[in-house]
Formats: sequence, C-alpha cells, structure tokens
Amino acid sequence: MKNANIGARLDRLPNSGWHIKMWLVSAFALLVCWSNGIGGAVQNILLNELHWLEPGSKLLAMWGTTYTAGQLFGALVGGPIGDKIGRKKSILLYEVIHIIAMIGGAAAPNVMVLYVFRLIQGFGLGALLVVLFAAFTEYVPGKNRGTWSSRNSFIGNFAHPICNGIALLIVYTGVSMAMNWRIQYIIPSVLSIIASIIIYNKYPESPRWLEAQGRVEEADAIMTQIEKEIEASTGKPLPPIEETAPAKVKNLPYSALFKGKLLRRTICGSLVLIGMNTIQYTLMNWMPSLLSSLGYDTSQSQFMTMFGLFGAPFGIFLASLYMDKVPRRTTGVVLLIAMAVMGIITSKQTTMGALIASTFVLNTFIYMYVCYASAVYVPEMWPTSAKLSGSGFCNAMGRVSNIFFPFLVTYVAASSMGSNGVFILISIVAAIIAVSIVVFGVETRGESVEDIGNVE
Repeated sequence: MKNANIGARLDRLPNSGWHIKMWLVSAFALLVCWSNGIGGAVQNILLNELHWLEPGSKLLAMWGTTYTAGQLFGALVGGPIGDKIGRKKSILLYEVIHIIAMIGGAAAPNVMVLYVFRLIQGFGLGALLVVLFAAFTEYVPGKNRGTWSSRNSFIGNFAHPICNGIALLIVYTGVSMAMNWRIQYIIPSVLSIIASIIIYNKYPESPRWLEAQGRVEEADAIMTQIEKEIEASTGKPLPPIEETAPAKVKNLPYSALFKGKLLRRTICGSLVLIGMNTIQYTLMNWMPSLLSSLGYDTSQSQFMTMFGLFGAPFGIFLASLYMDKVPRRTTGVVLLIAMAVMGIITSKQTTMGALIASTFVLNTFIYMYVCYASAVYVPEMWPTSAKLSGSGFCNAMGRVSNIFFPFLVTYVAASSMGSNGVFILISIVAAIIAVSIVVFGVETRGESVEDIGNVE
C-alpha cells in the first residue's frame, strides 16, 4: 500500500462526535497551560508587593524577555522534533517539560531561580502551542477547518480571564502575596497533568503525518478506526471518497521552508505572528503594571484586567462565526487596522469605567486576530511533513521581537509618554503588520491540506 488517500478520506467526513472529542481534548490542553496567562499577575505581585523586581530595572524588562526567549527556542526546536516523532508523542513530551517547569517555578526561593524556570516554561509552552494548534489542522476537513480551529482557540483563550480571575480570588482569600503567585503556578500544573492523561488515552496519532512518513499501513488502520467510529455515532454510511487520484505526499526537508513558494509563506507567517506577539504579550504582561501607574492598587488593577480580558473569548467567538466566510488576507488587515485605532482610543481613557470598556473592545479585536494568526492562518499554510517546522519557525520569529520589545516598552512607559505611549506603540506595530500582509499574504481558506501542500 503506497498511499491510503488519507486527505480525501478525512476531508469528506461529516461533522461528528469524533470531531467534537478531538476539539475538546485539544482545547482543554490549551486551556490549562497558562504559564503565560499568569505572567502579568505574578509580575505585578513581585514588583509592587514583594519587591523582587524594581521599577525601570533591566531585571524587570527581562521578565518578559526571558520567557519569550524560551518560547522562541521551544518553537524553533519543538517544531522539527514534532515533525520527526509525531503529533501525539511531541504533545506529551512538551507537556511534561512545561509541567515540571511550572512546579519548579512555584518552589523557586528567589527571583533568579524563578527566571531559570521561567525560561524552561517558555520553552515547553512555545513548543506545545505549535503542536497543539498546527497538528489540529490535520484532523479536520478543509471546508470548515477555520471554524474548528477557531473553536479550539475559543476554549483555549478562556485561560487568560480565568487565571486572572483565580488570581483575584486568591487575593480575596487573604493568602499572603508570598504564597499567592506560587499557587497561581500550581493550579495549571495539576490541570495540565490531567490533560496529558486524557491525550495519552484519547488522542490518536495523525494519519496524515503517518502517511507523510511512509507509514501507510498505520495511517490506514487509524483512519479506518476513525471512519468506523463516525459511522457508528451518526448511524449513516460515510460520503463516498472523491474519485480523484490520491494526492502525492512528500517528506520535505527543513530547508524547503526557505525556497520557492514556501519562502513567501515563511515570510508572511513570521510577520503575522510578530504582530500578534508584540501586541498580545505586551498587554498581558504590562496591563496590571500600567494600571498601577495610573493610581490603581493591586486588587483594582487585577479586577480591571480580568474584566477587560473577557474580550478575549468574545473576540474568538466572533472569529469562529466568520472565519470560513472571509478571505484570510482581508481578515488579517481589517483586524490589525481595528487594533491600531482602538489602541489610540484606549490610551486616551482616564476613568475606570472607560478603561474597562475600551480595554474590552481592544481585547476583542486582539483576540480575533490571535485566533486568526495562531490557530488558523499560520498553522494551515504548510504541507503535512513540514507543518510543525514551518509553524514553529514562524512562531520563533514572532517571539524574536518580544525579546527586544519589552525593553522598548519599559523605556516608553518610564518616559514622559507613560502608559499612553505604550498603547500608541501597539497601534504603530498593528499598522505596519497590516501593510505586510497586503504585500506577502497568501490565501488558504477552504483548501485541503494536500492542496495547500502542493508547492511544486
């Protein structure tokens, strides 16, 4: 058996309980790996309560840079490893690394030890996010891949308001600030252990990946089991496979990312994620501190950040409604322009109510874009054999800007421009990336993984 025609067999499947199961397992793993989501709340405590960090210091600027450096290396190395060992094994490997690093961070006796574990946390999460998002695109049909991937992102991005809500609840329990941030690390550690057990038992290896590796009999066996499960759950025979020649499946080398058609996708994907990371992570890590600079105490700033972040799931819910109806390039440009405008509007607000409202709207647009960039557009650009490598490289390039960007944010926040300058800076970044998508963008909406992978 040279070819099991996996792509055509997967793409003709009707929506079913099996797809829902795959979505929920993947989304739960995304939901609970929130070492990035607690970054702002923990930083706020270490800066304003425990004074492990000092305002305007290089050590404070390195809070974001250290984590991002780990994510960069994790995405860069984790992608190619995932393309070699498979989707399921790589997810479990990176889960273990991330869990150990979160537990180690919770037990850190000082900020320098915490920074070491924060670097490892970034590595584990950087690799894990690449695999969870990109691999998921291999299990769902091309006709509604954007919708399924958006739903994946929708559940996963509840992590930010949930973990900030937990941080707020911990404050109200009266637990000391010295224990507060440690508890914030322990909770996702336990939940991620549960997610890993579920993945081990319920998540099959990608038949598309197996076929690309030449392991056709294994791919066919898993595909046949999927087909039987869906037939049993729907009570109907599956639609016939399209009468076309099976798509050629090639095992591309890493160097293919920098040649021909894939080079354009590498450039485009990198720029899209540079925009996402600089905007999203600046807000996640700096919003509590920015609010504190406006005179709000720790409880108030966490309260305002939490409610503003409910714009995240709302934005991704909106994205799931239109993702397969609007061209990908158009989606990216419109959202970036909206973020640029809302960044400026937010910078002008001075009252608590106006700040919450404008931050909510800004986060709505930001997370519509996060969904588009990290869950849909960049993961679906690649042939199966280079999917994690391509997605990982673009994620790594997206992180590069975050190694240096926090220093610029620290400088701007400490200048006469203050918090207003940070929001204006976000708007400038959004405008630049919008132009980049117009120039380099490629269209992938509705195409099969195999058609997308045809780079000859």
